[in-house]
Amino acid sequence: MDTASTAAAHDDVRTAPRALATEAVHAGRDDLARQGLHAPPIDLSTTYPSYDSRGEAARIDAFAATGADPDGPPVYGRLGNPTVARFETALARLEGTEAAVAFASGMAALSAVLLVRASMGLRHVVAVRPLYGCSDHLLTAGLLGSEVTWTDPAGISEALRPDTGLVIVESPANPTLAEVDLRAVAHACGSVPLLVDNTFATPVLQRPAEQGARLVLHSATKYLGGHGDVLAGVVACDEEFAGRLRQVRFATGGVLHPLAGYLLLRGLSTLPVRVRAASANAAELAHRLAADPRVAHVHYPRIGGAMVSFEIHGDPHEVIAGVRLITPAVSLGSVDTLIQHPASISHRIVDADDRRGAGVSDRLLRMSVGLEDVDDLWADLDQALERPQRGTGKCATSHDEPALTDTQLPLRR
Repeated sequence: MDTASTAAAHDDVRTAPRALATEAVHAGRDDLARQGLHAPPIDLSTTYPSYDSRGEAARIDAFAATGADPDGPPVYGRLGNPTVARFETALARLEGTEAAVAFASGMAALSAVLLVRASMGLRHVVAVRPLYGCSDHLLTAGLLGSEVTWTDPAGISEALRPDTGLVIVESPANPTLAEVDLRAVAHACGSVPLLVDNTFATPVLQRPAEQGARLVLHSATKYLGGHGDVLAGVVACDEEFAGRLRQVRFATGGVLHPLAGYLLLRGLSTLPVRVRAASANAAELAHRLAADPRVAHVHYPRIGGAMVSFEIHGDPHEVIAGVRLITPAVSLGSVDTLIQHPASISHRIVDADDRRGAGVSDRLLRMSVGLEDVDDLWADLDQALERPQRGTGKCATSHDEPALTDTQLPLRR
């Protein structure tokens, strides 16, 4: 077989439909074997030589017009990077979108989306609580000139205005793990783009674009990286919106470092395995917590996942202070188990009344379950839950709340 035929055969394999687990391993790496490579290279260049300045001018003009990735060799690190582009290609394939645009953090990614819509005179946002605390704060404070209307999923259509540029939901939501019917929400949005924060679910558990979302946001710091050693954000979307995001990224400079792009691409290769294994642990812990008289309420999403939230009858700060194997830390999605008190950390910046109104009680603990042995995790939780029992049983930083007995249990599948 000649070289052209071999390349064509490779292309046929690349374009054939592939399972998610296969895409996770191979997407963004399809060209490596033809280059004689096995591991993706890391391109750390900030600038690139070119002796064709007329050609560069034409490519810059094209980028300014549409935001499309410049054809030909790279120009400058703020315009794009080959290593980061591999991750973007892979994530778009996993989410089932035309494109993806990576940023220096999840908040940089959300900010870019808001700036794109604001540049079109569409500053009004409709949003459903709860959202990640900093996303909530960015919208409520109007830091980018946006105006937000908070509503529940049933009220989205009535909240829309002529200047509404975006509808934002997070499902499962941070930190209560509340879920929304994404297809119904997308229908309620009409022609207004729906952005779904898919950080908790990942494309392993749901692909919002298939249910009508135009934009899929990830804090790639979490499950996509998966090892607590990379800070990043990404938006999966159609090519038209991606072009505008690239223009904002170029202008504002919120670019992803190439080494982070490499780590994210590596993280995607094990994403399905990690999410499914951690989800099995989380489901088991959710069942044990639901049967524990020291626990008032357990939140665990119907679609599954590796996040568990639960409210206790005693002082949650004592539990945080009592864990030994589990790490008390903000963030989530790593291979090790983390626990935090949202009212003190991730959602502290949200107004207390708004926080409680969204179901984020002062006795709520959020746990990102990792890959440890589930019995070891339970032994650590069990001894940590004993600490509040030795005191008054009152939470010093919260209002007294009625005990919640209705437990949302994970579905067995």
